[in-house]
Amino acid sequence: MKNWLQRLHPFKTAEARRLAILFAIVYFAQGMAALPNQVIAINFKDQGFEADDVAAFFLVASIPWFIKPLYGLISDFVPLFGQRRKSYLIVTSALACMAGLVAGLSANYSYWELALLYTIMGFGLAYNDVLTDALMVEKGKLSGLTGAFQSVQWTAITAASIIVGLLGGYFAEYRQLQAAFTVAALFPLVVLLMAGFFVREKRINPRKREFKAIWTALRSGFGERSVWLVGAFIFLFNFSPSFGPAFLYYQIDVLGFNQQYIGFLNAVDSAASILGALIYAPLARSTPLRRLINFAIGLSVITLLTYLGYMGEFSALLIHVIWGIAGMITTLAFLDLAARACPRRAEATFFALLMAIFNLGTLASQNVGAHLYTELGEGSFAYIWLVVISSFATAAIWLLVPMIHIERIEARAQRRHR
Repeated sequence: MKNWLQRLHPFKTAEARRLAILFAIVYFAQGMAALPNQVIAINFKDQGFEADDVAAFFLVASIPWFIKPLYGLISDFVPLFGQRRKSYLIVTSALACMAGLVAGLSANYSYWELALLYTIMGFGLAYNDVLTDALMVEKGKLSGLTGAFQSVQWTAITAASIIVGLLGGYFAEYRQLQAAFTVAALFPLVVLLMAGFFVREKRINPRKREFKAIWTALRSGFGERSVWLVGAFIFLFNFSPSFGPAFLYYQIDVLGFNQQYIGFLNAVDSAASILGALIYAPLARSTPLRRLINFAIGLSVITLLTYLGYMGEFSALLIHVIWGIAGMITTLAFLDLAARACPRRAEATFFALLMAIFNLGTLASQNVGAHLYTELGEGSFAYIWLVVISSFATAAIWLLVPMIHIERIEARAQRRHR
């Protein structure tokens, strides 16, 4: 049994284990950054702010996450103190930590002062995300560990989301906004220390030849058909009309679920996602990527169809467990494909770009799904049709798999990093 577990363990070398720990800490810190959210919302409500004021606050604070490809370009093109990743990780972690601590130590601040501090904190964490993903792609391709590394990342951020749900509720109940910010600020500090000791990167002389090589890689990447095919493939898969806000309306209006039980179901979903990430790590090492993509699409279709039986508290609980596992496996398979499609020397830019496309597809699918739900009259009839449409749209993605030439992308990724 012990030997069998060791064979499944993807991180055989000290460097791989070191990087896995770093990635877990960075992603856990990102998840914990959401700790003040619920407290912020209830504090603003207590102060008499309207719902749209709260929504505007979080929209402003999200701006740094919308421009992640820019951070990739800067990191790829402009080494800081002779390093493309490590120095930026230290500086941006320090920035996020300081912004969080200032918010945590201040008792009185205006709406816009708090928005500025939270946006700066988000900027540091978003930059960290791009840099960490760049390291994941660079190092992961060398040993075929992109999928395993991403399993670690998503396990960490999902674990953080469970803690945020429980601890954030406690802080919100007692209006402990300063405490929430202080706790959240500690994690970028840990990332700073981890970056200092765990990231090993050769110094780069900012010579013209080095910049020319990176510029050539960027031009080549933007002209590479496979990158855009993967981007389109990821977008269309995520774009299949999903439930999004429509699902919440169905849970409340049709099934009569209260907010507490809906929150519990979300926590169950997150916990099951951790299991899905742990399952994907050994799969990514032992299974060809094309087979994983086909499996992920099929798993998504089957899981979506189970939502036709979403009719009460027990069935909801069971389906959330199934979706948590299957959804994470599917997500990681597509992120693995995105990582392997990134051209060498421009990993930060292109992975950030593909993730922007990934997120855009998800956002668009939720809006389309909500529109369809409304147009179909809401209620059980509309919900059933939305499940059916989403399932068929997801299944149709199978037709595009041969166009992506996944085996070629996988082989090229291995050749480039030998």
